[in-house]
Amino acid sequence: MSKDYQASNINVLKGLEAVRKRPAMYIGDVSSRGLHHLVNEVVDNSIDEALGGYNDVIFISINKDGSVTVEDRGRGIPVDIHPIEKISALEVVMTVLHAGGKFDKDSYKVSGGLHGVGVSVVNALSEWLKVEVKRDGKIYFQEYRLGIPQADVKEIGKVNNKETGTKVTFMPDGEIFTTTKFKFSTLAERMRELAYLNKNVSISVKDEIEDEDETFHFKGGIVEFVKYLDEKRTVFHKPVYIEGEKDNVPVEIAFEYSDAYSDNIFAYVNNINTHEGGTHLSGFKTALTRTFNTYAAKNNLIKGNKKITLTGDDFREGLTAVISIKVAEPQFEGQTKTKLGNSEVRSIVEMLVGEKLSEYLEENPAVGKKIIEKCARAAEAREAARKARDLVRRKNVLDSMHLPGKLADCSISDPEHTEIYIVEGDSAGGSAKQGRDRRFQAILPLKGKILNVEKAKLNKILENNEIKAMIAAIGAGIGLEFNAEKARYGKIIIMTDADVDGSHIRTLILTFLYRYMKELVETGRIYIAQPPLYKIKKGKEEIYAYNDDERDKILLRFNGSSSDKNENNESNLPKGVTISRYKGLGEMNPEQLWETTMNPETRTVLQVNIDSAAAADKIFETLMGDDVEPRRAFIEKNAKYANIDT
Repeated sequence: MSKDYQASNINVLKGLEAVRKRPAMYIGDVSSRGLHHLVNEVVDNSIDEALGGYNDVIFISINKDGSVTVEDRGRGIPVDIHPIEKISALEVVMTVLHAGGKFDKDSYKVSGGLHGVGVSVVNALSEWLKVEVKRDGKIYFQEYRLGIPQADVKEIGKVNNKETGTKVTFMPDGEIFTTTKFKFSTLAERMRELAYLNKNVSISVKDEIEDEDETFHFKGGIVEFVKYLDEKRTVFHKPVYIEGEKDNVPVEIAFEYSDAYSDNIFAYVNNINTHEGGTHLSGFKTALTRTFNTYAAKNNLIKGNKKITLTGDDFREGLTAVISIKVAEPQFEGQTKTKLGNSEVRSIVEMLVGEKLSEYLEENPAVGKKIIEKCARAAEAREAARKARDLVRRKNVLDSMHLPGKLADCSISDPEHTEIYIVEGDSAGGSAKQGRDRRFQAILPLKGKILNVEKAKLNKILENNEIKAMIAAIGAGIGLEFNAEKARYGKIIIMTDADVDGSHIRTLILTFLYRYMKELVETGRIYIAQPPLYKIKKGKEEIYAYNDDERDKILLRFNGSSSDKNENNESNLPKGVTISRYKGLGEMNPEQLWETTMNPETRTVLQVNIDSAAAADKIFETLMGDDVEPRRAFIEKNAKYANIDT
């Protein structure tokens, strides 16, 4: 380190330079997730206009050149000269961090956007961006390159005085992002969610490259959202809808009960999915438990087994709920800053739910009775699960001090520096145990396919030996007793064969982790290993290919021609080249497995993220539920993305 530390060593990043220097600080990362976050930032401005009652339509388009356009019919960003900056307010919004009307409560009562970084960050991270504003009967335009204005804001046309709005088109910078390809499905999922939460807004998404389009407009709002989430389940009643406002905090809640064994509660603040919950969720849970218990006692609905005491857990089994509140000054906390901390919100939600739900139960006694009966059955199952847990604990299987015998543990104990591979089969497990770095890599081989937890109660789940082994190895408990801070490993990597059975096993494991160790998924600690499909050899040179495209590129480099689909047809291969097709992990020796799939320096692993918890829940129910038709439709639609061993 240089000892010469003077004023000249202090770098001052002007304008949007800081964003380009450290983009992940502003949008999370520079992968596909961060790329799509750019669209969300622009759309947030249009939604803010809708929250204020100024906009009812949003258009989003993935254009043929790879850029994205977001257009609304809001008031249009102001273009007059800013009193302090002495340039157009439009240019201020597009080039100055944390500039915008959402900081002025006269302009916006509430606003979305978790970080509030706004469209200026999108501008900074775009190769180019063009903005058009319609207001005061005129069309205004400005263009930017890497966030720098190319000219002053200028008038380019006229429109009807009533026609207003903002249109932003941007091309993400390929030097910043690892990919600049937008996915229609990713955008559509978030826009569907926003349309449910904002029933007065119609949101259209179009992909001009793949020729896909969809429009979302749900007049029933979150009531329709709950129906959508439970579409594949058997429900016991029509959704209960609660709406009210207290102390300038509007509250909307919709919920219903189904035959599911887990709860699915999605809580939003100003359209932000608060994954970690917070005071609004606490208020809802408290009011739900108290109101139902009071109603059950008042109407003598707990009959038969007098020893049953209904708890909050019982009232949440099979519950699907959407909570949406609007707060002028939200205070977020928690590990991912998605936990609401406003203390006053808890009592507001608790009071409104208690009052409105009591009225509903008095007016709908048949529904109330059905819900209480369902919750009583849940209490009986909970008691059975408790006995199963106690029995298992007595056998020391769930005690982290007594790890499963098949686990090959690592020598380092600090979770920040350790990882566990959950491996399909004893054969692959043996290779993984021999090939791993014993200091920080643990191996847990699983035998066969684990239980589908989507269709089983907890007491049955705890009887499954492979699931018990995973619970014990991870060491953080399960379900309501789960504590992510106790997890023994920083990364949990699922490693299965690249075939249909491997995909099924991976889905079963992910379903279990999502339902009973969800915090590990939410905090990005679950990964999927990517073993190679081919080893291509020419002379002493060996190269691994992870898909057919990579294989063909390698063959082209070797001899200027690609292989036939039948890789065993040696006559189609370049001279002196051989291809080995791995049918399973067990076919690789320990050195190959380490080199291709386990060495942190050379491997590729996919991190499992929940960009939309509601969408994830829907997919798990579709893939692992009882209804065959939706699963078949999903497979047919997504077969082109699958890597199937034929």
